[in-house]
Amino acid sequence: MRNCIFKPKIKFMFSNAIVWNPSEGIDLGFITLHYYSLMFLIAFTLGWYLMKKIYLRESIEIEKLDKLFIYTVIATLVGARLGHVIFYQTELLWEDPLSVFLPVQFVPEFKFTGFRGLASHGAAIGIIIAMYLYSKKVLKKPILWILDRITIPVAIGGAFVRLGNFINSEIIGKPTDSDFGVIFKQLGENFPRHPAQLYEAFGYIIVFIILWLIYWKTDKRKQQGYIFGVFLVLLWTVRFLVEFVKEAQVDNRAEWALNTGQWLSIPFILIGLVLIFRKNKQA
Repeated sequence: MRNCIFKPKIKFMFSNAIVWNPSEGIDLGFITLHYYSLMFLIAFTLGWYLMKKIYLRESIEIEKLDKLFIYTVIATLVGARLGHVIFYQTELLWEDPLSVFLPVQFVPEFKFTGFRGLASHGAAIGIIIAMYLYSKKVLKKPILWILDRITIPVAIGGAFVRLGNFINSEIIGKPTDSDFGVIFKQLGENFPRHPAQLYEAFGYIIVFIILWLIYWKTDKRKQQGYIFGVFLVLLWTVRFLVEFVKEAQVDNRAEWALNTGQWLSIPFILIGLVLIFRKNKQA
């Protein structure tokens, strides 16, 4: 009797699962535009537009926005790539060092891979360092001023990056029998998993909306570090929670109580709390 109840339930769950098997990109004839790269392009373009609105409101010269764009793009890509290698794939440093910064692999055979293997924690560290340099050399304002504002487009940009991960069938979730399951056919699987990438993307969209409203509808933007602190707490809390339904990205850490992404998120959350509750200076 128990089996009669259980089997139809499993069949029902699997029948509702989405079978995900997209193409890798748009074939332009001479090259394929990968959707993952397209998501980055959209993220950076939207980020530039949002920061333009902020700079106009703050009466900052638009010429400085172009330099901000360059700083941000380089910091994001270099920081994210180094972060991935250091935190998740250290062996590349001695097995295939050229692939660390090139869109190709040489081991075990030469192959064009595109720019894959990017870590958001590394991107965050890279952006903070870049904003320090930008604030000193170009903007001539405190670093917290620019961090309070750059985090707004960063949040929505993170959502597009996770959509790119979903399209690539990477950073996958754990197996599930829920109605939200997705079967990633590119991985050769026939069972559903949590679409952890979509959970995270949705969370980042919520974070973006909250930050946008704080900046445009309240006076908190005048308190140095407040918006940046809210960003750190909310975004990395989303990351921390979603990690519970993600597959471990490093096999030998699968049995850890908290995975690498969660351990790396905790310091950001704590720093955010300090920034929120400290006595803030007016910007």
